[in-house]
Amino acid sequence: MNKIKRVQIKINTEFITLGQFLKFTDVIDSGFLAKSFILEHEILVNGEKENRRGRKLRVNDLIDIDNSMFFEITK
Repeated sequence: MNKIKRVQIKINTEFITLGQFLKFTDVIDSGFLAKSFILEHEILVNGEKENRRGRKLRVNDLIDIDNSMFFEITK
């Protein structure tokens, strides 16, 4: 059985936006690229497609990028 590896990303604030998250995790090089990256890739937050860079990610949210990168927001 193939187990999915989920990277835990710790935040110490109430939330982080999807655009900030992508930069923080080095998925993109700069926040300027967030909008185009989000439009060109399938991003799921808690299993639902997301296309807003301002989407607030909170503790326990699960992020799936192109069904190949998996993250969990933790405290």
